[in-house]
Amino acid sequence: MDEFQRSWLLAQLGPDTDPADLERRYFRLRSVRAVALEVLGERRAKLLADPLKVTVDGVVTMDLQENLRGIERQIEQVRQTPAPDDPSDEDEAAEAVMEVTWLSSTHRYR
Repeated sequence: MDEFQRSWLLAQLGPDTDPADLERRYFRLRSVRAVALEVLGERRAKLLADPLKVTVDGVVTMDLQENLRGIERQIEQVRQTPAPDDPSDEDEAAEAVMEVTWLSSTHRYR
């Protein structure tokens, strides 16, 4: 993983994310987008494992539903945002231009 990919991941996941963990995941997954989605998926699963809302009457109320919605929005943003290791647009354009035609002989009559 190069410095540009690492900085993109840290921008998506936050500066407190462990770079060594990101390196290990990248070595296994070979895509920065897959790494980001895996980390965000784990964060989402961790939120879902615990109750999203806890209320102790007259003392405290803790509501994590907005945190869950925020992570889900972030997952969707990572899916839509171009990643540094995505194929370039030139490669996609070159593939889109390729066409196949069939040639057949023509008979000319006078």
